[in-house]
Amino acid sequence: MPEAPTADLVLYGGTILTLDRSARVAQALAVAGERVLALGTSAEMLALAGPAARRVDLAGRTVVPGLIDAHAHLDREGLKALGPSLGGARSIDDVLQKIEALVRAAAPGQWIVTMPLGDPPYYFDVPDVLRERRFPTRWELDRVAPRNPVYIRAIWGYWRHTLPLVSIANSEALRLAGITRETLPPWGGVQIDKDWATGEPDGLLVEWTYMPLVELTLLAAAPRFTLEDRVRALGLSQRAYNACGTTSTYEGHGIAGEVLAAYETVARRGGLTVRPHLVVSPSWGAGDPAAVAGELDRWRARIAGRGTGDDVLRVSGLYAEAGPTPDNVVRARARPYTGWAGFNFDSALPRARLREVLLAAARSDIRVASFTTDLLPLYEEVNREVPIRDRRWVLGHLSVLSDDEIGRIRDLGVVCSTHTNRYLFKEGAILAGRVGTAHEDTIVPLRKLRAAGVHVALATDNVPVSLFHPVWHCVARLDRYAGRAIAPGQALTREEALRACTNEGAYLLRDEDRRGSLEPGKLADLAVLSDDPLACALARLPEITADLTLVGGRVVHERAP
Repeated sequence: MPEAPTADLVLYGGTILTLDRSARVAQALAVAGERVLALGTSAEMLALAGPAARRVDLAGRTVVPGLIDAHAHLDREGLKALGPSLGGARSIDDVLQKIEALVRAAAPGQWIVTMPLGDPPYYFDVPDVLRERRFPTRWELDRVAPRNPVYIRAIWGYWRHTLPLVSIANSEALRLAGITRETLPPWGGVQIDKDWATGEPDGLLVEWTYMPLVELTLLAAAPRFTLEDRVRALGLSQRAYNACGTTSTYEGHGIAGEVLAAYETVARRGGLTVRPHLVVSPSWGAGDPAAVAGELDRWRARIAGRGTGDDVLRVSGLYAEAGPTPDNVVRARARPYTGWAGFNFDSALPRARLREVLLAAARSDIRVASFTTDLLPLYEEVNREVPIRDRRWVLGHLSVLSDDEIGRIRDLGVVCSTHTNRYLFKEGAILAGRVGTAHEDTIVPLRKLRAAGVHVALATDNVPVSLFHPVWHCVARLDRYAGRAIAPGQALTREEALRACTNEGAYLLRDEDRRGSLEPGKLADLAVLSDDPLACALARLPEITADLTLVGGRVVHERAP
C-alpha cells in the first residue's frame, strides 16, 4: 500500500476560516508541498507532520485563504519607496532641511527627485499641513540646492482624489527642462505658476487632472523609472501586499509593455511572491484601422482564452476604454514610458472602432476588462452577435448602479470589482449629494448585487494596499469627510466581505477550483492574521495585518515575534 502523505507544515491551535461552501471552521491545517493536505483538530493535523515538518502554534489566531486583490496596481507601490520621502514635514523649513540633506549626499549637478509633499499613503490636506499653508518656491529650494536640479513630484492624483496636483522645480531643474517665462503649458489643464511682480516661473507646476502630465512633458528631463527601478519596486511591492495577507492580484486596468517586462524579469529570477494576473493595456497609436488590427494581432495568441503563463504569472485579457481625451493624447507622446500609471495612455478608442475591437476579442475568446458601466451597452451589442455570457468579462470601479444596470450586468455574466476606497470612503457623501437621499442605495449597491447573483470581488486600487480597508468599507460604509454611513442597507456582513476578496477573487481569475478557499487539494495560499476579522472591533478591521503569509505552501512573509 502507498504511504499516507505527510505534512511539511502544520498550523494548529487556532481558527481556520476555510470559507468553503459549508463555511467550515477548523482548528488546524496541514500543508504538503504547495497544497492543503487536510484540515481538522490540532491532534489530527500534528499526527500528519513529517519528521522535518514545521509546526506553527497559532495560539488562537485566525487563518484565512490568501486574499485576492481584484484591481491592485501591484507594480506601483514599490515605486513610492524609490524616491526620498518628504513625509512628516510640517513647515517649509522642514522641507528645506530634507532637501539639504539630500544635496549633501549627492554629486554636484545630480538630480534630486523626491516623493510629493504630504504624508503617504493619501497625501491629504496639502499644503495646509505646512505651517505656512503654501508650497515652497524655486527660490526657497535654491537656498539649499543652488547647483543641483530638484524636482518634487506631484502625487498620483487618485491617492487623494482632490485637485489640483502640484509639483515643484528649483531654478536648476527649470533651466535643464528649458522652462522660461515664455514657455507654454502642454495642455489647457496645466498652469506654470509665475511670480506676479516679475513674470518669472516660481517653480510651481499646477495640474487640474488626476494623472500627472507635467513629469511626462515639461519635466521630461528629470530622471524616469527604469526597468531595474520597476524590477526593484516589484520586490518592495510584493512585500507590502504579502504583509497584508494578499497572495494574488488582478490588473484590470491593464499593464504596459515596460511593466510586463519588469514582471517577466522578476519571474525569471524566481522573485514572485504574489500570483499576478496581468491584463494587457493596448497601445493603439493613431487608432487607425491598420494600427488597431496590428496591435490586436500582436497580442491575440498570448492573451486569448486562459492566456499564457503558469500558476504564478499569467497574462490574459484586454483592457478596453472608449473616448480618447486631449490630455491623454499629450501623455501618450511619452510612450513607451508610462510614469506612475504603468498602463498606456493611448488605450482608448472611439466607440465605433472599439465596438469592432470588442467583437474581434469575443470571436478570439479574449476576455475584456473595463471600468464603470460606460461600456455596458457595447458589451450588450457584442453579446447579441457573439455570446459572452460565460466569458466572465469584467467591469471595475463600481460606483452608482441602477437596478436596471444590475440586471443587465447579471444577464451578461459580467464579473465586477469595487473601488470602495474612492466611492465610499472618499466620495460617498459626494455621490449621495448627487443622487439624492431617495436613491442613496444605488451607491456601491453590494447587497443588491449579491442578491442578484452578480459576482463582485474587492479591490484596493493601491490606495492603500491592504484589502482590509475595502473589507471595512463594505461593512461600515463610512465616508471620511461626512463621518456617516453611506447607504448602510447595502452593507455586507464581515464574512461576506471576506468572501468577496477570496472566493470572488478566485472566480474573477477563473481559478475557483484551485484557490479562494482552504480545502484539501487546493493551493496552500493563506494568511495568519493579527486579529480575528469576524470578531474584532469594527474600527480594527482596516488595521489587520498578516503575521504569516504562505503562497503555494512557501512562507513569503513572517512578522518578527
